[in-house]
Amino acid sequence: MKLSLCQEDIKQLIHLSNERNIYLEGNILKVIETEDESFQEYLKEAAEKDREARKKRLEVTRTVQDQNKELEEKAQENDKLMDDLKLALSDAEGAKEAALNDLDLIQKKGQFELIGQIIKVALWVIMSVGLLTTILYIVALFAKGSGPDTTLIGNTWSNLLGILLTNSFSIVGTIMGVKYASESTQKDDAK
Repeated sequence: MKLSLCQEDIKQLIHLSNERNIYLEGNILKVIETEDESFQEYLKEAAEKDREARKKRLEVTRTVQDQNKELEEKAQENDKLMDDLKLALSDAEGAKEAALNDLDLIQKKGQFELIGQIIKVALWVIMSVGLLTTILYIVALFAKGSGPDTTLIGNTWSNLLGILLTNSFSIVGTIMGVKYASESTQKDDAK
């Protein structure tokens, strides 16, 4: 089927092309039939412009498709990098946790050894003072024949042993209290 246009429509289309550079486009150009030579020239020019416009649209479409393809590849790379980053962050957090646990273990071991050393030294001092006082009391008892009064020395010895015993329990109690308090603080910090 062919399409024929009236002379007024032909004039308006030619005028529109001259004034505003607007032409008919698409498949309609294939079905228009005319005897007017100026309109035939118009149709050839319109077909040429249509081919150029289609070429430009095709190039734009290809460019957009290429850009979309690049964007998709970049998005995939970004996703992979994000996954790698999350994995590295998870590994770093695990290493941090292990290091903190090792540090805590080393600190507890050091505290335990220090407390043990303090208790040993305190007990040696207490035992030494108690033994020395006992030896002095025994010497005073056997030297009774020379005249010193052992009642005062006995009371002093008894008081000194009581004080030493009290101090030894005080030292041990204080150390255990400090140890318990430090453990409670570490448990509260862990929460």
